[in-house]
Amino acid sequence: MIGQYGTHRWPVTLTHGRVTLRPMRLRDGAEWERVRRRNLDWLRPWEATMPPGSQAGPHSYGALVRMLTKQAREGRMLPWLIVYADPDGRQQLVGQLTVSGIVAGSASWGQVGYWIDQQWAGRGIVPTAVAMACDYCFRVMRLHRIEVAIRPENGKSLRVVTKLGFRPEGLRPRYLHIDGEWRDHLVFALNAEEVPEGMINRWERLRPSAPA
Repeated sequence: MIGQYGTHRWPVTLTHGRVTLRPMRLRDGAEWERVRRRNLDWLRPWEATMPPGSQAGPHSYGALVRMLTKQAREGRMLPWLIVYADPDGRQQLVGQLTVSGIVAGSASWGQVGYWIDQQWAGRGIVPTAVAMACDYCFRVMRLHRIEVAIRPENGKSLRVVTKLGFRPEGLRPRYLHIDGEWRDHLVFALNAEEVPEGMINRWERLRPSAPA
C-alpha cells in the first residue's frame, strides 16, 4: 500500500487485500469490452456523454488507452482498472476508477469517478478502490482535495462515499452531461487533513465485518 510521501511516476499499481488498481493495457481490450457490453443497461444512467457539438472522444479502446496513458504520465489523470482476486485466486477485471481533472498549485485537487460490473457490486470492492486512490493522491501526488460528484438517483454510489466518510457539499444543478442530458449532481469531498490516518485505515476501521 501507500506509505511515505513520494514522487508520482506512471505506471502505478496499488493493492489492498483482494482489490488491485492497475493501469489499463492494450491487451485488456477484449475483456474490457465484454464487461462493458454485459453491463450496458446497468451503467447507462450514470455514464458520461458528449454534449451536442462537442469534439468526439476516442473511437476505440486502443485510442482510449493511449490518450489516458499520455495524460497519466503528465500527471493530469490516473486511469486504473479495478481487478479483484476471486476465492479461487483468479484475477477478474471488475471495473474502472479514474482520478481526473488533476490540478496542482494553489488548487491541488482531483475528481474521482468509478464503475463496477454489476455481478461484483456490494462486496466492498469500490470503497476499497476509492480509499487506495485517495491515499495515493494525498500521500504521493500531494493533492489537498478529492471530490466525487454523484447523481442523486444513484443510491449505490452514494453509499460508497457515505461508507468512506466523504463530506457532503450540496447540489450542483446541471453539473455534468450524463446519459444524454445535463444532470444535477451531489458533490462530496475530503481534504487531506481530514484523514491523517489514511483512507484505507479509515475504511478498515469503519467497514462491516463482512463486505457490504
